Amino acid sequence: MLPGIHELKTLVRQDGFSVEAVVRSALEEASAQQHLNAFISLRPESALTDAREVNQKLESGQELPLAGLVLAVKDNIAVAGEKLTCASGTLKEFRTLYESTVVSQLRNAGAVVIGKTNLDEFGMGSSTENTIFGPVHNPKDTERVPGGSSGGSAAAVASGICQVALGSDTGGSVRQPASFCGVVGLKPTYGRLSRYGLVAFASSLDCIGIFGQSVPEVAAVLEVAAGVDAMDSTSSPEPVSPYLESLEQPVKGLKIGIPKEYLGEGLDSGIREIYKEACDRMESLGIVVQEVSLPHTEYAISTYYIIATAEASSNLARYDGARYGTRTTNDVPLTEMVTQSRTSGFGTEVKRRIMLGTYVLSAGYYDAYYKKAQRVRRLIQDDFIQVFKQVDAVLTPTSPTVAFRIGEKTADPLEMYLSDVYTVTANLAGIPAIVFPAGFISHLPVGLQLMGPHFSEERILKLAHHLMN
Repeated sequence: MLPGIHELKTLVRQDGFSVEAVVRSALEEASAQQHLNAFISLRPESALTDAREVNQKLESGQELPLAGLVLAVKDNIAVAGEKLTCASGTLKEFRTLYESTVVSQLRNAGAVVIGKTNLDEFGMGSSTENTIFGPVHNPKDTERVPGGSSGGSAAAVASGICQVALGSDTGGSVRQPASFCGVVGLKPTYGRLSRYGLVAFASSLDCIGIFGQSVPEVAAVLEVAAGVDAMDSTSSPEPVSPYLESLEQPVKGLKIGIPKEYLGEGLDSGIREIYKEACDRMESLGIVVQEVSLPHTEYAISTYYIIATAEASSNLARYDGARYGTRTTNDVPLTEMVTQSRTSGFGTEVKRRIMLGTYVLSAGYYDAYYKKAQRVRRLIQDDFIQVFKQVDAVLTPTSPTVAFRIGEKTADPLEMYLSDVYTVTANLAGIPAIVFPAGFISHLPVGLQLMGPHFSEERILKLAHHLMN
């Protein structure tokens, strides 16, 4: 097991501490666990060079808050000089010249990127099976999915290859894999982390998220990466809190809401029992637990899949074979070239979502679907605004089930979409949400989700930390 953030802060002050040794250990572990298929690409030589540079900076007296932290990056987030495939045939050979703001900030603080992780193509999926590189296997049970779409990042952290990883979360793509793999996963407030360098899926919903072996690692990464960015007009100037040092502050007296709409039909009985135990645990910590209502929750999945697919249709129009990415080798007219390039480049699920999105944006259907979905989104946001006048956060399940078997749901897209039933609301409302390990059903992890008001990351991180300890 690699050292955690608190241990690292002690180690870096000792003579002889080698970041290179930590990174070499992580690379060896990644090689030993290739069967998980968590990584699309590793960068061993570059990572070891980066590690040596971190050590040189430490020896020169520089303060590097993340020195020795090994980082994996989902392959829809840019790392300069590396491939950026999005697990798609469309971009399988594409290499980026620029870097995500978040990745640059973490590297400047001493974190070392060891590789790019596998994902559902363009972030569209809930199992990390929709990928040209083959499915990712859950480290807790290799016959099961790790969740999606950030399954590679979740598996990399859960298997002990690295302490932290970046993913993206458009409707639960960090939190559901965190639950399935038994790690911590944070989706921050929309605008808390810059989206510059994140390949767009649904721009009003997309967030870069953080996986960690524990809450302190997530808090430390967020503290470094958060803040306004001139390269992203949607990033927020909201002040960044001392997330790491705030974790030990008391939680007694906080009020936690239990939304009745999240505990209905379809929730596994074992998860329901773990949820009840978490409520009892909160009360033992002096937290006030009360029932609340989010009445428009039942419309969340429908609303999400209209808005997300509409934005995907628009964003993915740029992959036309003319400028970059896969292009047909056939000598055909322009229109046919675009058709053939997109047909061969995109996978089944991406094509499905592009067609759905194009349909809901089309003349005659825009008002009936997309415009109405935006109105319902506003109602869902208002639900949370009203609830957060009563309570400090809400606790919910993350997924209706534990990790399912590979191939179990690929033939039924609707059933797969329902895996996100508890997570999409945070994206629609733009609020922060964190998933933390809360128990097991047999050998399979179960994570629970805390959601808070806009920019309440400090609060929900603290709550998750106390509930895990």
